[in-house]
Amino acid sequence: MPPTHEPAARAAVRGTVGMVHVGALPGTPRAHLAPRAIVAEAVREARILRDSGFDAVIIENMHDRPYLGGGIGPEVTACMAVVAAAVRGAVDLPLGIQVLGGGSREALSVAHAAGLDFVRAENFVFSHVADEGLMAEAAAGPLLRHRRAIGAERVAIHADIKKKHAAHAITGDVDVAGCARAAEFFLADGVIVTGTETGAAVDERELRAVRAATRLPVMTGSGADAGTVARLLAVADAVIVGSSVKVDGRWENPVDPARAAAFVAAARAGREAVAAPGMDAVRAVLGG
Repeated sequence: MPPTHEPAARAAVRGTVGMVHVGALPGTPRAHLAPRAIVAEAVREARILRDSGFDAVIIENMHDRPYLGGGIGPEVTACMAVVAAAVRGAVDLPLGIQVLGGGSREALSVAHAAGLDFVRAENFVFSHVADEGLMAEAAAGPLLRHRRAIGAERVAIHADIKKKHAAHAITGDVDVAGCARAAEFFLADGVIVTGTETGAAVDERELRAVRAATRLPVMTGSGADAGTVARLLAVADAVIVGSSVKVDGRWENPVDPARAAAFVAAARAGREAVAAPGMDAVRAVLGG
């Protein structure tokens, strides 16, 4: 019988996803730590997120600012691979990666090598102007072919739509729901809705529109905090959080164990309330 070429099973990402912002990597403007120290700090923060009760963790090289619009150097990919492997060995949770800027092929390669479960991909469908410049080529076609070529079918690709830190005038006639449908048509495994920048809240009307527009899992990717996470999870399948679980609520600071625990507690309380019998009024409020 000929092969069916059905995709490998990909783990679903649900609930709370804690962000580890990996320290500035060699060759980037803010780099000051040796790779070994960068790895140790990433593992420490991932363990805090795990111990706080997060459902998943994602690593990202946000400290590498300003980002390149592609053409990411081998030193960055190599260091992210070492970080990913160390975090994978330390944390038994679904684990993802994003490589900024526009490094979806690099992220997918690292995920495959290190045994990670998902990647967060910029520019999956449609072009836009990011703060690092024009992202002219949608990533979906090359990225999915790369995934097939290297045998990484088990790694899920979650696509940002109308992503933060970007201008979307080029696609001003395509709303966020249309972008979600396009991502589904182009075989994304999930979509991510963000605010306008890091730490900015998601427009909950847009989140509900995306939820109604696609059968794919939906995540939020910015601005969540302990006061909003329950409401977001009433609509989204997962919520990625970075800034609000850091010291003083600033993304560039280390993870704060107390803030991380409070965020998870709020998410769990919200889920329990929504699941409780006779809570139709609560469901209505949380669902907007």
